Amino acid sequence: MSEKSVFVPPIKCQGIKTKLVPFIIENVHRDDAGLWIEPFVGTGVVALNLAPQRALLSDKNQYIIALYQGIQSGKITSKTVREFLEYHGSILEERGAEYYIEMRDAFNANGDPLYFLFLNRSDFNGMIRFNKSGYFNVPFCQKPNRFAKAYITKICNQVARMAQIMDGKDWRFVCCPWQETFESATENDYIYLDPPYIGRDTSYVGEWPEEEAVLLSEYAHNTPANVCLSMWRENEFRRNEHLYDHWSDFTWYEHNHFYHIGAKESNRHPMIEVLAIKR
Repeated sequence: MSEKSVFVPPIKCQGIKTKLVPFIIENVHRDDAGLWIEPFVGTGVVALNLAPQRALLSDKNQYIIALYQGIQSGKITSKTVREFLEYHGSILEERGAEYYIEMRDAFNANGDPLYFLFLNRSDFNGMIRFNKSGYFNVPFCQKPNRFAKAYITKICNQVARMAQIMDGKDWRFVCCPWQETFESATENDYIYLDPPYIGRDTSYVGEWPEEEAVLLSEYAHNTPANVCLSMWRENEFRRNEHLYDHWSDFTWYEHNHFYHIGAKESNRHPMIEVLAIKR
């Protein structure tokens, strides 16, 4: 698989593994009859490109789960997405940031997955961030004409493609603590882990303290399933000591990756990413 052939899902998120998908799929060797398990599914970019027949896809972010459940069930389609984005996008173009704030307030009251999609595609830098009270608080991207016709079509095509990928497959989207996804895992199953990074902003939803990261390592070692952890190893500034302390007995596959945060090229730094695989 080349980077150009990677399917990009309808939800955007900082840290999405789009550019790493070919590297991940190249190194994941699993029993096709087994269950593919993701306790931190996020945007779902890995599962959607690997396309296993059976999958348990979980996340603490209930809004991503609700959106993807809606697409899977057919309640949310490219047609309903187009109607929603065209209607609210036209008002956004007229009223700008004021209307974005109204939509954000409405989402924090109703939790509607289409409102979540609208905010995710019109907020600053595609961020997903909630405050300690659980309210979405990302500011506007300052582009009132955000939902141009071509942009809406792109999102609708992503929704349609996602529905096509899931069609006929046994996938379950669940909002639950990550520990629950390990409970019924068997030797034939494969658990892919992409947890929050310790020491970085984890306001995506909830906190991710080091003690929970250590507990995840214990679960990964004790489960009969195979496990693959996706995690940063080091950059020019620091080394991920947690990876060395708790995952050194797994087999490591490395890949040089670039994160681009901010508008300046000087903010683009190389990072060594690791896939730590149990067996």
